[in-house]
Amino acid sequence: MSANSVKIAINGAAGRMGRALINAALVTPGAKLSAAVDRPNCPELEMDAGSFVGLPASGVELSADLNAALAASEVLVDFTRPEGTITALTACVKAKKAMVIGTTGLTPEQRAKIEAAAKEIPICMAANFSIGVSVTMKLLELAAKTFGNTVDVEIVETHHRHKLDSPSGTALVMGEVVAQATGRNLKDVAIYGREGQVGARARNTIGFSAIRGGDVVGDHTVMFLGEGERLEITHKATSRLNFAQGAIRTAIWLSGRKPGFYSMQEVLGL
Repeated sequence: MSANSVKIAINGAAGRMGRALINAALVTPGAKLSAAVDRPNCPELEMDAGSFVGLPASGVELSADLNAALAASEVLVDFTRPEGTITALTACVKAKKAMVIGTTGLTPEQRAKIEAAAKEIPICMAANFSIGVSVTMKLLELAAKTFGNTVDVEIVETHHRHKLDSPSGTALVMGEVVAQATGRNLKDVAIYGREGQVGARARNTIGFSAIRGGDVVGDHTVMFLGEGERLEITHKATSRLNFAQGAIRTAIWLSGRKPGFYSMQEVLGL
């Protein structure tokens, strides 16, 4: 491990994504796991983070002390719940530490708080930190601009039974990409499921369908349905590790940046 490795704290360390983030922080060149934080009643507190994810002992114990974690770190990676993210955001602003946010299901008010905080600290927030998803977004933009308003667009996403928000944050961003590329406002054209005598489909709408079940990490398909042909662009995640690796890569990139609200496209140079 290089002496110049970026010191990274993980918030929500005992969760499904937290485990993957710990793993990625421990094995990614240029990264150093400096702290692992979770809620005060977390049963895994005081466990060694490395041992917790099946790797050699790291010397970093799971803790409930967010302020101490920030004091030992340069960047906080947060994949928790909206209320937890806002609490961590306040602490990061106070400590002047960068923040990578992967939490979904945020309200417009919570998003506004994050955007305001980006005037004081560097922040990168994304619905999905997978490198493959970022490439998929560029493909969607190309397809949407090429087809224009000549096709119907439907977005189908599948996730594990424990996912709390629907549609997924990634699906919503995909919808935003298509809408912006075709001069539409997603709020005006989104259709979230259909039931009953709904009538003929309006060409300018963008439909969303959400499936929940089993242990599916995350599948997303955007369909461009025309007369006589259709194009389907699909991304399937088989492991949370790809999200975690992207988030840790982002944390390394974000370290030392000026305050600002950065995107994955900027991180990857897309």
